[in-house]
Amino acid sequence: MNNVTTIHFVGFHNPEKLNLFIFMLVLMIYIATVCGNLLIISLVSYSKTLHSPMYLFLSQLSISDIVLTTDIAPNMLNIVFHDQTSISFSSCIAQFFFFAFSETSECLLLTVMSYDRYLAICSPLHYTSIMTHVLCIKLVLASWILSCFVGFVISLGICQLQFCGPNTIDHFYCDLYPLMELSCSDISTVKIESTLLCIPVLAFPLLVIVVSYTYIVLAILKISSFSGRQKSFSTCSSHLTVVFIFYGTLTAMYALPNEGQSKTTSKILAFLYTVFTPFLNPFIYSLRNKDMKEALRLAVHNYGTYLSVYGDKKR
Repeated sequence: MNNVTTIHFVGFHNPEKLNLFIFMLVLMIYIATVCGNLLIISLVSYSKTLHSPMYLFLSQLSISDIVLTTDIAPNMLNIVFHDQTSISFSSCIAQFFFFAFSETSECLLLTVMSYDRYLAICSPLHYTSIMTHVLCIKLVLASWILSCFVGFVISLGICQLQFCGPNTIDHFYCDLYPLMELSCSDISTVKIESTLLCIPVLAFPLLVIVVSYTYIVLAILKISSFSGRQKSFSTCSSHLTVVFIFYGTLTAMYALPNEGQSKTTSKILAFLYTVFTPFLNPFIYSLRNKDMKEALRLAVHNYGTYLSVYGDKKR
């Protein structure tokens, strides 16, 4: 029996005079995140030079980032604007599903991208024959389907819990641990399910990434020229940077003992990987990638040419 129909969020416990500043900061980060990731998706679709497996995976990562930040940021803005806010229980479960779905897809897509970099650097002669368009589509579909499955299983487990009393979460979105703290029933099954799902979602992908980059580093060190080593490393440096940021905050949040974290620390870590990391990703991939910058330059040039020709015709 579930007596809870509404979930209240406490928010950030910040002074009221800071609310406007935090609201504007989060709003600008959200707008920049959506625009930056949409730009990457558009460039990958528009530019023929970016029609390669690496950029296909990058565009899928951008989609995942948009889903994640759109799931979290608007509710965060509502909490900051009203100091506290509430949503229905069903909306809370839906928010958690999309959160789990997007976080899982991020993990899996980063893993697929590390495998792609491993093949490109360690087996360049066999790269095109292995990383075919069909395999790319299969890897992307597998990532999205598995992510949906993980989100559905954990969300279903939460729905089967009983909530009969407290309905206030000291957080800014519906996360697993805060929701389990509200339950008045046995949560051991949900804990076991979430722990077991961490193996294919966190542990195995991280192992694949570590092994891939171990082989990548060894292959780069074998290159005799400095310029050759620098060029090889530059092709995966952006991805490695994102992996460090994403897995660093995620591990600190879920792998370390939850009891040892203060509520403020948990919120800061959650903000980093749900809002700030999707904001950084477009900048990391675009500013450190020559192909992406060249595609953007050509797109701007072609658009300017189109406007001038269209303007002349109108005259």
